[in-house]
Amino acid sequence: MKLDKASQISTKKGDKGTSKNYSSETFDKNELIFETLGTMDELSSYLGVCFHHSGEETLKVIQRTLQDINSIIATSKDKTPDQYNSLNLITEETVDFLEAQTQRYLDLKPLELRFVLPGSEATPHNAFFDIARTVARRAERMVVRFQRDSKRDDLDICMMYLNRLSDLLFVMARNYPNPLDK
Repeated sequence: MKLDKASQISTKKGDKGTSKNYSSETFDKNELIFETLGTMDELSSYLGVCFHHSGEETLKVIQRTLQDINSIIATSKDKTPDQYNSLNLITEETVDFLEAQTQRYLDLKPLELRFVLPGSEATPHNAFFDIARTVARRAERMVVRFQRDSKRDDLDICMMYLNRLSDLLFVMARNYPNPLDK
């Protein structure tokens, strides 16, 4: 299906300040669920900028995982279990992937034990990774708030993933340009 009409993009259903999650529950647009989803989307957008400047394919894998996390957040496990169970759920192996990527970078270029000003490394592009890292930390805080407010015990692994992601982004910011490219 191609979207070729403005009416396909702008349904006008949200004009009154409400929207629905994937389970068709209606919420005000200023509710925590949409703040959380929006922060995750912002993070993915910054990762797109990082990819554009680095060519690091790992970032595309991470962006797809963030889409999976957004689907999990936007789907009520209790109200639509069949729909929820059809999602790509985050696993310990997904978290392990980030840890392995972090170690890969550290093996190539260990970090110096010193304070680093964000964006002060070798090229201006390091700043993009630093921005993505700070947005990842904010996304993690948003998911924690959403998880606790909504009593969603299924988001623990997502919080672990976001925590490891900010670690990886810190290391990547210190290692740009990618040592693998040399």
